[in-house]
Order: sequence, then structure tokens, then C-alpha cells
Amino acid sequence: MFTKQQKQKHKQKDPYRKEVIFCIMYRGEELEKSAYKQAPAGTAATGFPVSYDGTTSTYSGQSSEYQTHPPPPPKLLVEWSTGLCDCCSNPGKCCITFWCPCITFGQVAEIVDKGSTSCGASGALYTLICCVIGCASLYSCFYRSKMRQQYGLKGNDCTDCLIHFFCETCALCQEYRELHNQGFNMLIGWHGNVEQRTRGIAMATTPPTFESGMSR
Repeated sequence: MFTKQQKQKHKQKDPYRKEVIFCIMYRGEELEKSAYKQAPAGTAATGFPVSYDGTTSTYSGQSSEYQTHPPPPPKLLVEWSTGLCDCCSNPGKCCITFWCPCITFGQVAEIVDKGSTSCGASGALYTLICCVIGCASLYSCFYRSKMRQQYGLKGNDCTDCLIHFFCETCALCQEYRELHNQGFNMLIGWHGNVEQRTRGIAMATTPPTFESGMSR
């Protein structure tokens, strides 16, 4: 153990001891600050993200930004090109639909199904349902709803059922006219329309050929 006199002598021999210790502590703080500045913000030494705010993520030193896009605006519904009671615009088709609704329904169903079912098969099924339960409108109203969704027409499932139940002939005629106004030739069916349009595109893209002049 040191006596008080020995401690005082020891302090007098080393007068710069406090200054050396203060310099070492100050230097250590400076090193810590410089190391903190060099490290990337929000990342650990492994490169994995420390925090995730939903917009920026860091993985292996690479950052990717995810931007939330607003939902697309709802599709605007349009009116039918003809009214429900405009049957007189095509009296021939109105008479055919009144006496043989299966024919008009088969033509409409083939276009709406995009050729997956034929006109004959749909018409035969319509006739079978009509003979068995006496209410084929339960089947035909489904195609009206499907047609509305395809072309963005106004209406809802409830009105589709009511229109077909109380006025089957007018509903089928309106659907027939709508598809006709959409550019379909109802007499040749879906495959005929596809072939016709494909032929028209091919003719439009093929350059015209000119015959060379007569040579002597």
C-alpha cells in the first residue's frame, strides 16, 4: 500500500496522466462517430433490412421501390343500341322469334359463347327445357347477363330474369339486334364471322400487285 506522501510523489512524477487519458477517450468517440456515418442507414452488416416502411426495402445492398398504383376506374356501362320494344325494326326476325324462339336463341348463344356451342345444339337444348319445364327463359336469361358483361351494357341479373320471363320474344330480338349492331353477321355464326374478319385483315395487309406492261 502507498502512503499519502508516496501517492503525491507519484502524481508529481506523472503530471500529464489526465491529459493522456482524456485524449484516448476523445479519440475513441471520434472513431465511433466515423464508423456510424460510413454504415448505410437502416441496414445491418449482413445487408438485410432493419426496418420496413412499405415503400422501400433493402436486400444484399440493393434497394427496390414499390409504388402503389391506384385501382383502374370502373368501366362505364353503355345503353343498348335498340330498345326492348323495337321489334318492328326487323319484322321478319320478330315473326321467326315469336313462332320458333329456339332459332333466334341458338344464333345469339353461338356468338355469345364465341363458337364453343353451335346454334343447333343451343336451340335444341332450349327446346328441350321448354318442353320439360315449360319455362326456357330460366336458361335464356343467363345468356343475356353474359352478353351484358362482354359488351358493357346497362342492366343487372334481376332485370335480365324479369325481361326474359315476361317478354321472352322481345328480349331475344333485342339481343339479336345488339349483336348485329356490334358487327356480327348472325346468319353465318361465330366461325363464319371469324373467317370473314381474318380474310378481310389479310386482304388489307397484302400489297396490291401490278401487271407488267406487254413486251414485244
